[in-house]
Amino acid sequence: MSNQAALPAATHIGTAALTIANLDRSVQFYTRVLGFHELRRNEQTAVLGTQGGNPLLALVQQSGATPQPAYTTGLYHIATLLPSRNDLARVLAHMAQEHYPLSGFADHLVSEALYLDDPDGNGLELYRDRPRAEWHWQDDGQVRMASDPLDVQQLLNEGLQSLTEQDWQGFPEGTMVGHMHLRVGNIQQAEQFYHGLLGFDIIAHMPQALFVSAGGYHHHIGLNTWQSKDAPRPSVDSVGLRFFTVALPNQEEVQKVCARLQTAGVAVTEQKQGFLTRDPWGNVLFVTNGPLVSDKLIQ
Repeated sequence: MSNQAALPAATHIGTAALTIANLDRSVQFYTRVLGFHELRRNEQTAVLGTQGGNPLLALVQQSGATPQPAYTTGLYHIATLLPSRNDLARVLAHMAQEHYPLSGFADHLVSEALYLDDPDGNGLELYRDRPRAEWHWQDDGQVRMASDPLDVQQLLNEGLQSLTEQDWQGFPEGTMVGHMHLRVGNIQQAEQFYHGLLGFDIIAHMPQALFVSAGGYHHHIGLNTWQSKDAPRPSVDSVGLRFFTVALPNQEEVQKVCARLQTAGVAVTEQKQGFLTRDPWGNVLFVTNGPLVSDKLIQ
């Protein structure tokens, strides 16, 4: 569906930050099991990314943090996009060698995806996109997506063969946070905020889920009420999402979004090269055209 206040095609998700209970445990998982590279770290925080130094994920230790209750809004999963099918296959093979379990897998027509949880129960997706020429668009402008079975054995075999030819070196350059998926309390409210105010286009609309994006991507943000219809927010003592970054191409676009939110009475906190805001369920967004992670934000 078109949007008069549509975001620029270059809009993308930059980084995400998580509250975790034990920094050593989480860093070991994200670097050894998954393939993130540690970029910088102190006693309470770590920034992880690609080998070339592109930041993707910030981890913030909160002593005594408890698991996020099932019936709450917040993070559904952070989705890491690999550059190719072979890269996804290599990650799967490496995880198999580390004996780390998956929670699911699916062929979504536009992509192939693996699902798992980190040691704190934070949901994660690892995926690769099919070429856009292979995506199918319906007459109403929505993209066809599904949750078909994925031939995991074929993908695993491809990855194992590739690892015999080239040693594991972690996530390759070009890996990025492809999309965020959130648990919300109301789909209509989610549409009003993410489509009506932020300016994302609606790509797929279902009774209990909404997928929005910029530039014709299959989705930059997924929103669902599958386990969270009218649910409360998680407590501040829970692990989970701290914030995620919406990256825009220039400051003019940042100001346009900021003005729409302020006109609607949504609170914003201006930052250098961007601003912070919250969706109706308290999820924090950093909208920026500048650095995607700052030490000030992840404290």
